[in-house]
Amino acid sequence: MTEKLDLLIARAEQLMARIEAILPQALSEPDWNEAIAWRYRRRARGGCALEPVRHVAALQLEDLKEIEPQKEKIRRNTEQFVAGKPANNVLLTGARGTGKSSLIKACLNAYAPQGLRLIEVDKGDLTDLPDIVEVVAQRPEKFIVFCDDLSFDEANLATRRSSPSSMARWLPPRPTCSSTPRATGATCCPST
Repeated sequence: MTEKLDLLIARAEQLMARIEAILPQALSEPDWNEAIAWRYRRRARGGCALEPVRHVAALQLEDLKEIEPQKEKIRRNTEQFVAGKPANNVLLTGARGTGKSSLIKACLNAYAPQGLRLIEVDKGDLTDLPDIVEVVAQRPEKFIVFCDDLSFDEANLATRRSSPSSMARWLPPRPTCSSTPRATGATCCPST
């Protein structure tokens, strides 16, 4: 009887190991010393990962022309953020090619020495934002969650459900700021 039970337990353990191998794995922390930016990626077999971006564009804030008011608002807000002071969540708006992504990359380069980091998330993966926040919540660095080409059209209901107002519920609470800076190309939204 013991021999049959041992055989059954061994087979059950083998089966469980095979099942666990195909189940999605929880997001784990990357080696934070590898990079200043990461991409959140879902795996074909399930699970997800933060992959280091090894070559961040070498843009500097001074390289960006004709967007001085937006740069100044982003600069002030980012300085507050990396200093651990109240800061606004930021939503940059504008037509394609107006420098929104370049502004974020230049800001990352400027403030990385003070602990600023970036995680790029595809718009289809914004529903996984709570998992990302859980991984970075206790880190000493300050993280920008960057979603390029975010649109809010009728055809993309998942993105609409993950709009900035609904994403705010996944973010840790922040003190509210007294004003909301607004400018063409850059809108800063206070967290709720």
